[in-house]
Amino acid sequence: MSAVPTTTTDEAVAPNQHGLAEHSHGPGTAPVQTRSERFASTDPNEFPAVTGREAEWKLSPVERLRPLIDGELDGSAYAVLYPEVEGVAVEWIGRDDARIGSAGTPEDKASANAWAAFEHALHISVTGEGEVLTVTRDSLGEAPRAAHVLIEAAAQSSGLIVLDSQGAAQLSENVEIIVGDDAQLTVVSLQEWNDEAIHLSSQFARVGRNAKLKHIVVSLGGGVVRVNPSTALAEEGAEVESLGVYFADAAQHLEQQVFVHHIAPHTVSRVTYKGALNGAGARTVWIGDVLIGRDATGTDSYEQNRNLVLSEGTRADSIPNLEIETGDIAGAGHASATGRFDDEHLFYLQSRGITEKEARRLVVLGFLVEVVQKIGEPTLEARLIEALENELEGAA
Repeated sequence: MSAVPTTTTDEAVAPNQHGLAEHSHGPGTAPVQTRSERFASTDPNEFPAVTGREAEWKLSPVERLRPLIDGELDGSAYAVLYPEVEGVAVEWIGRDDARIGSAGTPEDKASANAWAAFEHALHISVTGEGEVLTVTRDSLGEAPRAAHVLIEAAAQSSGLIVLDSQGAAQLSENVEIIVGDDAQLTVVSLQEWNDEAIHLSSQFARVGRNAKLKHIVVSLGGGVVRVNPSTALAEEGAEVESLGVYFADAAQHLEQQVFVHHIAPHTVSRVTYKGALNGAGARTVWIGDVLIGRDATGTDSYEQNRNLVLSEGTRADSIPNLEIETGDIAGAGHASATGRFDDEHLFYLQSRGITEKEARRLVVLGFLVEVVQKIGEPTLEARLIEALENELEGAA
């Protein structure tokens, strides 16, 4: 367990000149479909009030999120648990550290509100090869809170970092991930909050030359969970595999807005998110944006989202978007599907003596476990498979 003093550093404020504020294009001036021009700022006051009609908020339960969007947040240090692992260092750093902001900038008011409120960032540094570190937080409490995490993988290093979230929380956070040249990093964002928890997480990644990031979002618990990963493939040969698995129960809202920006030539991205919904009011949202920039020649990109509906009264929104600014690419595509069980699969299993309930369980588990098994850490995979099986016990 680690803690730090609670000193703060105020954000710098640009002065006005001759009574005039510095000119800014500001939010709302770019067409909705132009993902690269979305307004970004670390100052929540530069964002207009959130009404729920904005492109980034229109599918979210804004009123339930209001305390995190524009309310006062506790940005003090909190308890984290982690083992000592050779080749991985964990420490708290001040908000004025030069590395803060290296991976990205908030693109919505809630993210900016958290950025303005946090006092210290949890810094995780990977310098060895093949290390696995799980950082657990399970005592954040029910008061609105801000947090900031910075994960850095040094050049030619490799490792797997699990951010394991449990218990009660009202949390808005930013997570920055920096992958050095020739490094290979896996980051798992695991949400197993209690039923009343609310969690907003904007996760920014920047991937270096010939480096690879595997980013995995697993959302199983929480009342409202919205995890938005953005990846900049900033150097030639950079790769990202962006994966997600989620299971929404009755009255649960699970949301992911994924953005991959191909900036440099010969970059590769694969985005695969799979989810299941069961119970009245279960709601999932997946928005996938891929932007292939004008200099990103030779890009190879594909994104897909699949949702399995297990009962009446559920809703799954799935919106893939693809922008291409150069004609010289290796390939790009996207796919989305939402549907019920495949009756042929059920019939096949039942014809071999398997009960209908067990057949349904096997079909759903096989559908979701495909993503879990890509984590590459057997103990965590087994834990998540067990958690999915527990979710299925209550399925219709």
